[in-house]
Amino acid sequence: MLHHLRFPTEQSQGRRYPEPSHPYRNDYQRDRDRIIHSRAFRRLENKTQVFTAPASDHFRNRLTHTIEVAQIARTVAVALGLNEDLVEALALVHDVGHPPFGHSGEEKLHTEMARFGDRFDHNLHALRIVESFEHRYAAFPGLNLTFEVREGIIKHSRDYDAAQFPELAEYSLDRRPPLEAQLVDPADEIAYDCADLDDAVDAGIVPVDAVREQVALFDRLWEQAERECAGATEHQKFNQALRQMLDALVSGLIDGTRAAAGNSKLRSVEDVRACPRRVAIATEEGRQAGRRLKEFLHDQVYRSPALTEEKERCAEKLVELFRFYLANPEKLPPGYRERAEQEPLHRVVCDYIAGMTDNYLLRLHGEEMEELRD
Repeated sequence: MLHHLRFPTEQSQGRRYPEPSHPYRNDYQRDRDRIIHSRAFRRLENKTQVFTAPASDHFRNRLTHTIEVAQIARTVAVALGLNEDLVEALALVHDVGHPPFGHSGEEKLHTEMARFGDRFDHNLHALRIVESFEHRYAAFPGLNLTFEVREGIIKHSRDYDAAQFPELAEYSLDRRPPLEAQLVDPADEIAYDCADLDDAVDAGIVPVDAVREQVALFDRLWEQAERECAGATEHQKFNQALRQMLDALVSGLIDGTRAAAGNSKLRSVEDVRACPRRVAIATEEGRQAGRRLKEFLHDQVYRSPALTEEKERCAEKLVELFRFYLANPEKLPPGYRERAEQEPLHRVVCDYIAGMTDNYLLRLHGEEMEELRD
């Protein structure tokens, strides 16, 4: 157990706008609840995880993916004796900055912003959402989340250079985040690797035999399922092997993190922050299995014509709408038109589009393009 590395809730650096404590919820539980009740969180239900076409109601969307990440991250945190409330809040907020159409949409939006010497980064956008764009409280802008949750939004998946991002100076970019924040990214990878395989097989993009041939861990667990589940259907055996693979990857993260913390001789949260490398890491066996699964998904799923053509078609509509509003800023909603008087237009348009759901963007694109044709 890593109780000595658990971030103590009572040592939080607090909120940007001080508030009295709650009688029966700690600060990270309140952060969790504010995130769940935010509009940005609700919009995740209609944002792409991998599959953009509404071919099935069974495929993951960005919201169901987020719930799966939170479940895995909290399980790992409890097993290690870490702060499960902080982990849960971070897992629930980690994807609120994603634009429509998944990573394809993010790449297109970043390319458009690069034309102006600017960028789009979903972590930075998530921070701006919780700091400014949510309007639920009269006493302060945004959600007024604790410092540790805001820090984790920035640091959970990558390191930012202080010279390139001076606006993030308050988050001490030269120091690691607490172990709770470090768990979110590997939990995210486990969740989407296993879920994307599940959805791809369900969609008929890859046959089970191809998974068995190229992913050794899955093949071993499939053979185990055949021995243990006599008479089961192929679908049931697939689900059994998939569940066991998910369990193996989560166990690898738990064991690997425990070992890495011991090998680095970490004795406190401050030691975690000062450590030259991230501590939340799977065992070598777990990392190899994860890499092989990821390679398979990239080769057989993400690059498959069935997905790439649809993603590209939808992402191009995002680009068209972005350029439409640059040329016709009067078509923006009133609040965004007001912002455009004080901020660069490309940034305002980016924020507007990034907050859209897939369906809303497609509908708006159809309406605006139809008006242009008229």
